[in-house]
Formats: sequence, C-alpha cells, structure tokens
Amino acid sequence: MENKIYGYIRVSSKDQNEGRQKQAMRELGILEERIFIDKQSGKDFNRAEYQTLKRMLKDSPNSLLIIHSIDRLGRNYKEIMKEWQELTTECKADIKVLDMPLLDTTQHKDLLGTFISDLILQVLSFVAEQERRNIKKRQEEGIALAKAENRHLGRPKAEITEVFMVEFRKWKNGEQTATQAMKNADMKRNTFYKLAKQVKVES
Repeated sequence: MENKIYGYIRVSSKDQNEGRQKQAMRELGILEERIFIDKQSGKDFNRAEYQTLKRMLKDSPNSLLIIHSIDRLGRNYKEIMKEWQELTTECKADIKVLDMPLLDTTQHKDLLGTFISDLILQVLSFVAEQERRNIKKRQEEGIALAKAENRHLGRPKAEITEVFMVEFRKWKNGEQTATQAMKNADMKRNTFYKLAKQVKVES
C-alpha cells in the first residue's frame, strides 16, 4: 500500500494568507488534493478540514502528516497532546513538524527517540498554551484598566447634537428628505435613525 503524504495548514482568520505554508508543502511534493486548510482559531479541533484529514489518515495507515509548526495544530496544551496520540496510534500516522526537526516520528523510532519527541512536544505545547493564556490575560487587564479610567471601549457612542436636531426637525416637517438630513448631519443611515428613535422616546 502506498504511504501517502498529507499536509495540514491552519491560519487564524480568513484575512490571513496561507501562501507561505502552502508553498512549503508543495516544495515537499505534497499533492494539492492532500493539502488541507482551515481558516479559524486554534482554540479547539472542531474544524471541518482537520476532521476530514483525520478520517483520510485512518483510511490510509502509515501515512505521513506534515505541519509547519506545532501551533498550526492548535493552541490548547491538553488537546494538542490528545490529538498527537490519536494521530500516531489510532490513525497510525507519522508526523513531521517542519520548524522543529526533532518532532519527526519517522526518525529514531526506538524508545529514546520516542521519549525525546514526547518531551519536546510537551514543552512546545505548554509554551503555546501559556502564550494563549498570557494574551487573554493582557486583554482582560486592558479592558479592566479602560473601565477604571472610564474610557469607552469600541466605537464612540453616537450623541444627539444641535446639528442633528436642526436637520431632524427639517426632515420631520417635510422640508427635506431623510437622505439629505443624514448628509447635512454627517451621519450614517443606521446612526441617524437610531438617534431619531431616541428623540421620539424622549419627547
């Protein structure tokens, strides 16, 4: 049976470019139809392309899975370890991590080699998990600081101004269209109507 080679790529969002990872896969001779790409967060493994890849690996024992770096699998320490075990035992696949040559199950298949690979995987996965937690903590601290300083988070809140009221009254009195009122007040449609509702409620 042919030992197939698969590639897996993950980028965090649809705006990120997977070109660099994909080019590396092509240079290794991986067929286009065997390169699987997910464009979503690495917080868990509930990703369509990744799950399809796992099914194909199970159907093709002794295949090789290539990923660019360990965090392309995910960012959750416990789940990375669980998936690694499933890929190597249940799917009977080898794994090669391009930016970490020691994480290559095709090499040193003796007990020491397995121990070294497992040790490196645990360290790298732990670092990836800590980085994710640190980012979340910094975000929470930033939000808490902004609240303590009474800074508004997100877009500035739309307010009823004197200019808005002038244009609003002209519109209500039939002196101009709503479009013209929005233009004169320098407001977007949804903002204009949102404030218009507030005026009705207050009145």
